Amino acid sequence: MDPSSLTNVLSSPEVQAFASGFPVMVMHLALTLALLVVGAAVYAMLSPWKEIALIRDGNSAAAVAFAGILMGLAVPLAVSLSVSTSVRDIAIWGVATVVLQLFAFRVVDTLLTGLPQRIREGEVSAAVLLVGAKLATALILAAALTG
Repeated sequence: MDPSSLTNVLSSPEVQAFASGFPVMVMHLALTLALLVVGAAVYAMLSPWKEIALIRDGNSAAAVAFAGILMGLAVPLAVSLSVSTSVRDIAIWGVATVVLQLFAFRVVDTLLTGLPQRIREGEVSAAVLLVGAKLATALILAAALTG
């Protein structure tokens, strides 16, 4: 390939759009993943049944329940990411989303009494019900974000 052909390829609108858009996409992705990790960590600290310790002990129900937490946080964060236009916008809506979702999780945990003990005892059916309730709230929150 001669140098002028390479220059033409590198100066094409597609390559220029990629060169300017890729770093922005990486920043948006990194911020959203950081919000997911922080949200999951806050939930794990506030959880009435300490999923991480239970998971380390081999409790499948706790693993299912915590996977639901991750998915329940990821759904509205993904929608927040898709409707936001800047890092600041993602930070504002992402934090709001995590706070609202953690509040919704706490409400679900309160309404579904008895589940913490059942999850501690390894009852996967209780964890599946909890995941369903948390994913339902995540989908509703995600829909609310789209306006």
